[in-house]
Amino acid sequence: MKSVIIIGPSHPLRGGLASYDERLTREFNQKNWSSTIYTFSLQYPSFLFPGKSQYSDEPAPSDLRIKVCVNSINPFNWIKIGKELKDLKPDLIIVRFWLPFMGPCLGTILRLVKKNKHTQIVCIADNILPHEKRFGDLIFTKYFLSTPHSFITMSENVLEKLKMFLPNSIAKVAQHPLYDNFGMKVEQSLARQKLGIGEDEKICLFFGFIRKYKGLDLLLEAFSHPDIYNSNIKLLVAGEFYEDEKPYLNLIKDKKLEPKLYWHTHFISDSDVKYYLSAADVVIQPYKDATQSGVTPLAYHFEIPMIVTNVGALPSLVPDHKVGLVCEPDSQSISLSILEYFQLNKDIFTKYIKEEKKKLSWSTLVDSIVSLCHDLEK
Repeated sequence: MKSVIIIGPSHPLRGGLASYDERLTREFNQKNWSSTIYTFSLQYPSFLFPGKSQYSDEPAPSDLRIKVCVNSINPFNWIKIGKELKDLKPDLIIVRFWLPFMGPCLGTILRLVKKNKHTQIVCIADNILPHEKRFGDLIFTKYFLSTPHSFITMSENVLEKLKMFLPNSIAKVAQHPLYDNFGMKVEQSLARQKLGIGEDEKICLFFGFIRKYKGLDLLLEAFSHPDIYNSNIKLLVAGEFYEDEKPYLNLIKDKKLEPKLYWHTHFISDSDVKYYLSAADVVIQPYKDATQSGVTPLAYHFEIPMIVTNVGALPSLVPDHKVGLVCEPDSQSISLSILEYFQLNKDIFTKYIKEEKKKLSWSTLVDSIVSLCHDLEK
């Protein structure tokens, strides 16, 4: 039996990266690999973490082997983990890279692993450089990128940035699979009852951590459009602030948007995700900048149409007037798309969503990873 170790966030950490790593591990298990996750005992120092908590309130997955052991800021820990993995000689290590801050830790671990001349290392790169720039981004990124044997990116945009650093890298694009681990869709009326939302209202959902590049301010401004403001269209914001919320609250007050909002700005637990997606008529991603988004495969799973801005990979993931609508990243264009959406028959999107979601399987992702390993063996 072949063995794989995934290095990245997992329980007791929370969030989309942890959900992704756990779901990927289950798929490897399904394909008869011996799978273990090496996750962080310390992911971020508290002063660097923008949210309220890094940890999940959900019970630990009983079907996964998770080793909580990686300390992102302790070089002695990096050496210990690197030597341990070198001696274990797994056939494959999959490492997540999403932030340059992790470059020294992960790069050091992998340099030690490579000394065993056996383990193949595949990086799943969510980003090469972050949306918000920080000191050390280039140095830390370069240090890490020299260690994997090959790369998976989830958009052409990220692949292009990778090639800027490593023109001859072995890499391929694999679309973000469906988040199918949050349960099945529930009746919209039951979901709205659970969340305290009016059954006859038209609900736009903004879902996920709130950060500047995600454009919630543009969406709030769009809701001040008279035709939206004077309608029964409402905005459900579901996700924790990863920045100062005061500018948003001031905007809401200035535009008198309180009656138009359901303001659920806390971390949404895994067990509650299905209610938010099921309650929505449309998911809106008003991003100012994007590579790809974990919200997109989530909407696909629950078969909810989307309105996305014309940035990054979003338009290719959400074909215009098929899976949803594509607009420009400004409040006027967003407001017009919202109004257009609710004039259309929602059923016209359903057929395309069902077809597109067939492409977004975890089995396909695992096959892409394994094929990279075969390419390296040739």
